[in-house]
Amino acid sequence: MPDRVYLDWNATTPLRPEARQAMAVAWEVAGNPSSVHAEGRRARRLVEDARDAVAAAVSARRQDVVFSSGGTEANALALTPGLRRAGGEPVRRLLASAIEHASVLSGGRFAAEAIGTIKVSGSGLVDLDHLRERLSEGDPALVSVMLANNETGAIQPVGDIAGIVHAAGGLLHVDAIQALGKIPFDIKSIKADLITLSAHKIGGPKGVGALVMAEEVQGLEPLLRGGGQELGRRAGTENVAGIAAFGAAARAAMAALQGDAERLQNLRGRLEAGLACTPGMILLAADVPRLPNTTLFTVPGLKAETAVIGFDLGGIAVSSGSACSSGKVQPSHVLAAMGFGRELAEGAVRLSLGWSTSEADIDLVLEAWRKLADALLKGRRNTA
Repeated sequence: MPDRVYLDWNATTPLRPEARQAMAVAWEVAGNPSSVHAEGRRARRLVEDARDAVAAAVSARRQDVVFSSGGTEANALALTPGLRRAGGEPVRRLLASAIEHASVLSGGRFAAEAIGTIKVSGSGLVDLDHLRERLSEGDPALVSVMLANNETGAIQPVGDIAGIVHAAGGLLHVDAIQALGKIPFDIKSIKADLITLSAHKIGGPKGVGALVMAEEVQGLEPLLRGGGQELGRRAGTENVAGIAAFGAAARAAMAALQGDAERLQNLRGRLEAGLACTPGMILLAADVPRLPNTTLFTVPGLKAETAVIGFDLGGIAVSSGSACSSGKVQPSHVLAAMGFGRELAEGAVRLSLGWSTSEADIDLVLEAWRKLADALLKGRRNTA
């Protein structure tokens, strides 16, 4: 197969060489990390070295990192009724922004009647007034807000949100899965009580994630019960190879963060300037801070499925938004929450760049888009 252009990095990333090497080393370690013999201690050392790397990436304590099977499990673990800060009241309800990932919108372990939604603006940012209103309506709440949206790339003002939540006696969970390795942040600077991460968004393997807690958080109840792994917070023998690769990917991503961000922002600028030549093209969340690698656009009359298939046939991988449904192209709940009608929501195409994206890749994408757009516009004229 000839070389393809991969512009779906927000869905998943290629495996970094450092992560691949860490997995290869770990596969040769026979011990169970809970065993006390030499082989077990070697496996334990791999897990704990990775824990140090993930903790360092977000300036947390190593003992506050809980490894999981991925971001979805980490989110479900975070959404726990009864969580509290030391000396504070336990949370009894959940408030999630309307643009959260499906694993958050499902509510975790909160009862359906205890789950509420927070509105967002047309730019995809949380409506702070609505947040204050919802917080005033009842018991202390756990508020869940993405640091950066996986579809639009919009970056939330989580520091301001944290201040509002804490003043109301609540806790803040931040899904930072898309933000890690793309923008600088840490658990203290964003004032989060819990953050969730995923390895395969930063060049690690699929099927590994982490929940990271602030020091003051108490009351976490495990989803999986059994052995005492992860300090009793997540039972089950650790995925040693996956966790070791997560740690290696975290180190590599953080080392490259500044240089990658600047380069990708420049490439994205070229990409968006080329897309803007299409009559009627709408760039989503263009007026707010965004991840440096993410572009979401729509054109009236465009069907995302047509565009995604057209790009794919041209050797270019893009998406219509989140890759977490069943592989089908569906209207975006994010755009619906932002107030866009069905026609525009059905036509949204996401292009997300990564560390191997080149100038030549952007040229190929723009050439392919010009052909697709010409066909679209011709179809419009023929039906007018």
